[in-house]
Amino acid sequence: MEYRIEKDTMGEVKVPADAYYGAQTQRSIDNFKIAEDINKMPKEIIKAFAYLKKAAALTNLDAGILSKEKSDLIGKVCDEILESKLDQWFPLVVWQTGSGTQSNMNINEVVAYRGHVINGGSLGDKEKILHPNDDVNKSQSSNDTFPTAMHIAAYKILIETTIPGIEKLRDTLAAKSKAYMNVVKIGRTHFMDATPLTVGQEFSGYVSQLNHGLKAIRNTLAHLSELALGGTAVGTGINTPEGYSENVAKHIATLTGLPFITAENKFEALAAHDAIVEAHGALKTVAVSLMKIANDIRMLSSGPRSGIGELFIPDNEPGSSIMPGKVNPTQCEALTMIAAQVMGNDVTIGIGGSMGHFELNVFKPVMIYNFLHSARLIGDGCVSFNDKCAIGLAPIEENIKKHVDNSLMLVTSLNTKIGYYKAAEIAQKAHKEGTTLKEMAVKLGYVTPEEFDAWVIPANMVGKI
Repeated sequence: MEYRIEKDTMGEVKVPADAYYGAQTQRSIDNFKIAEDINKMPKEIIKAFAYLKKAAALTNLDAGILSKEKSDLIGKVCDEILESKLDQWFPLVVWQTGSGTQSNMNINEVVAYRGHVINGGSLGDKEKILHPNDDVNKSQSSNDTFPTAMHIAAYKILIETTIPGIEKLRDTLAAKSKAYMNVVKIGRTHFMDATPLTVGQEFSGYVSQLNHGLKAIRNTLAHLSELALGGTAVGTGINTPEGYSENVAKHIATLTGLPFITAENKFEALAAHDAIVEAHGALKTVAVSLMKIANDIRMLSSGPRSGIGELFIPDNEPGSSIMPGKVNPTQCEALTMIAAQVMGNDVTIGIGGSMGHFELNVFKPVMIYNFLHSARLIGDGCVSFNDKCAIGLAPIEENIKKHVDNSLMLVTSLNTKIGYYKAAEIAQKAHKEGTTLKEMAVKLGYVTPEEFDAWVIPANMVGKI
């Protein structure tokens, strides 16, 4: 491989001759050889940086401190980054400085060097038309650019991937709830038989859980829309022109089509990432809901002949390499693993959010890495579960009726007729002697056959539908 020599404040360093980056990116590559193949800085962050660098260039142009030629070049390179044309030049890993300084400089160098080439220059030129710090990073600090990129990336993935995925699954479950609202089944509490409800009522609970999760996510968007850019080093805005914070936020809003505004308090925006913690808390809430929903469905579909067997799930693929014809609830298992991962990510984000020492939080990269991981997992996971499982769910009514008819808890409807203790005696003796509730109730003399038939009607026990 051919190399060229690049310099920074630390001295000289060898860089691949064709690389659109310089010394600071190379030093990060050399110093942080940690999970290089699996833990690269997320592409969503790189693209968020492209938005903010272009917006910063436009704002500096507006302020008269950057030429139109340089502003246009920065914008052109940022557009290429947004089109994924320069992905290979962002090799840095998450495990770097906690402020994300090296990723900020990686972006600055790529924009500066690629802009110089677009302008007709060569990577080997000692003097370049754009300087990574003085031009691309003008009016900025890593301390305010990285948290701004965090908010842009988090906001975008929530509205583009996470929310639509949850809504798709929610809508399917709502349709199932409506379709099966009159299918009476036995309820279960403590894993034991309970009083009846309908399949539709059971599914309505799932729909409500997802609706609450969606509401929680949407409630966090306002906080995520606040951008740190303009706070520079510690939140004071040193080295920025008047009106920079407000103007750069307007440009970012225009470029992204999203309602971003400048953060009311830049000291919070740099030193704390409560918005990320809050938003991920909402994702954790959804993960908890998905764990319950997926577990219910895989248990209700268990069997199919020697388990509960009340729900049909689609046969997607062979379930065993040794047992022919076996089908497993694979989508349920995938979704529960996703839920577990999101809950684990929340622990990391909570710890990261607490690491705001004095004027700077220094866990920025790992916080946004885990946030984006969770947001994509939930969005993609809900779509997969919806398309490959939820859409094909159907009640197995023969088994459902058998379980209802065989349940001892139907005796609950006799409470108001003969009292709790007599009703309990009927259930306990019927279970021990292997008789039906009706047979035991009549045998004990507590009700007549006609009274039992009139009072113990499962469809009348499900409440208002």
